[in-house]
Amino acid sequence: MSEIRSTTVLAVLRDGRGAIGSDGQVTLGQTVAKHGAVKVRELFNGKVLVGFAGGAADAFTLWEKFEAHLERYNGHLRRATVELAREWRSDRILRRLEAMMIVMDRSDAFIVSGNGDIIESDDHVAAIGSGAGYALAAARALRRHTDLDAAAIVREALALASEICIYTNDHFTIVELAAGEEGR
Repeated sequence: MSEIRSTTVLAVLRDGRGAIGSDGQVTLGQTVAKHGAVKVRELFNGKVLVGFAGGAADAFTLWEKFEAHLERYNGHLRRATVELAREWRSDRILRRLEAMMIVMDRSDAFIVSGNGDIIESDDHVAAIGSGAGYALAAARALRRHTDLDAAAIVREALALASEICIYTNDHFTIVELAAGEEGR
């Protein structure tokens, strides 16, 4: 998988709760063009969370496609993810997108790429983007050695990544799964 430079997106599941967050930096070459971009969102009535690394137009296209698959498969995350990856890889226009996504519900978190890659998290922590390694390491340590909830782990791990990765800032957007909804 190619590395997307310009963002950090992190997803954490813990105790049946989930959160996904990203920094807000948009980088054009070696210039910061924007500080507060929103790269995460809720789909399927708050039952699914999605984060994106790549261009904004690509994000909206893929979010719409993924949401259509969620509707088609009645919110079944795994099935919708497989169908998105299949379409993304086989469609002549979509396969040219250089992007990555994290999709999650209360049960699963997957990294999805246009190469057809679907990577299921072993430990309910997933990260993409240029600061992914830093955020992932911090989140794993926080998940193992603290009692912080998923959203707090996301916030703290992104803060640590922003101190190290020049493509990650400290303007975070964090969304949580809607309370009381069960994953699939």
